[in-house]
Amino acid sequence: MDIAEVARRTGVPAHTLRFYEKKGLISSVGPRGVRRQFAPSVLDQLALIALGQAGGLSLDEIHTMLSPSGEARVDRAMLVARADEIDATIKQLQAMSRGLRHAAACPAASHAACPTFQRLLKAAAAGALKRQRTCPHG
Repeated sequence: MDIAEVARRTGVPAHTLRFYEKKGLISSVGPRGVRRQFAPSVLDQLALIALGQAGGLSLDEIHTMLSPSGEARVDRAMLVARADEIDATIKQLQAMSRGLRHAAACPAASHAACPTFQRLLKAAAAGALKRQRTCPHG
């Protein structure tokens, strides 16, 4: 398949395919200097890259899970660690959601008079509900 066909079938732009190739995530077949050609297996490689990115993995982490031939070498420990991070983030977001819903529906005359709202403020000040703004995985 040429690069245009891969881009059409996957929705991944050609410039991204070239970037992935430069990073060693995928590889084209055939001589350099002509229109890039890819083996059909590149579709599975791109699906693995998309799945890894959706799971919050960096391209470098994804690269470690691809053999030189493009086959998946899944790092199970890394995946479990990432799943644990996602679970922790979900818990934090659920707590924030509950707090926001409570604040919106609180019957107290003032949020300053609401013990639940005051606990939320203290937790937020302590960083318990602070959401991480940048991904530690690149």
